[in-house]
Amino acid sequence: MSTNHIEIMEKVKGRRSRRPGRNLCAVSDDPSSSGEGALRAGAEHNGPPESGESPQPSGPRSLDGVSGFMGLRWEDAQTVRMQIRPELINRGGLLSGVATYAMVDYCMGSTLWAQTTPEERIATISISINYIQTATEGEVVCRTVLDRRNRTVGIMKSEVRDEHDRLLVTALGSYSIRVPRELRRPSSPSDSNGAQ
Repeated sequence: MSTNHIEIMEKVKGRRSRRPGRNLCAVSDDPSSSGEGALRAGAEHNGPPESGESPQPSGPRSLDGVSGFMGLRWEDAQTVRMQIRPELINRGGLLSGVATYAMVDYCMGSTLWAQTTPEERIATISISINYIQTATEGEVVCRTVLDRRNRTVGIMKSEVRDEHDRLLVTALGSYSIRVPRELRRPSSPSDSNGAQ
């Protein structure tokens, strides 16, 4: 998840509490929409389902063109779902690894983002992914846990499973955490003198 996506979610959410516990905001189901407009439009799409429709997971959808094309839907910050469509099947007739990799990256990003302060920004450093099995139809779900974090790095673990709970993918990712210079609090004179 790029820094731009995080900034969009922050603009919509507004100022939050100082410590972890961010909530994901609802955004549009329209895959052609993206950015802040999509986030605002989402409030209109999260009402009760029409008769005969199944309830949609709450949380962001279509954060940008990539997540919109993939059809990613957030159940919560740690859970992303995706319906397998013909566009996501590769020439071998299997779910493309690109689709599951993107799903993992977005899910890891939202998991860590929910555990940061308003001033902190995150970016992917690396993701190690293991493709165990594949799927050709139905829905897949990615669940991520924050394994550990310190001031500058977060480590996440993810699993992608199909609708029958078969394990398809495992992944381990590391993300940088930083506060941009323009958001840092100015240091006091006592800080520069080494006073405690």
